[in-house]
Amino acid sequence: MILATLVEGKELLETVVASTVAGIGVTFVFSVAIWGVARFADLNRNERPLAAGAAAIVAALALLATAAVVVFGIIVMTSKS
Repeated sequence: MILATLVEGKELLETVVASTVAGIGVTFVFSVAIWGVARFADLNRNERPLAAGAAAIVAALALLATAAVVVFGIIVMTSKS
């Protein structure tokens, strides 16, 4: 009797590792965006425009990175191998 392979262990492990790394990475980058927005508000309130501008740039870059990762993920999921 021949047993069929229902789950490929190597591919399953690669999927778990990739999704874990992606999930932690996206969460970290988005948290940097939240931090940047909060710092911008705080520094702007304390009349420190240069530091507030730097925090706003950090927030904008982090939001762009988050959007880029989401778009990349959608492209990977919808492309056929």
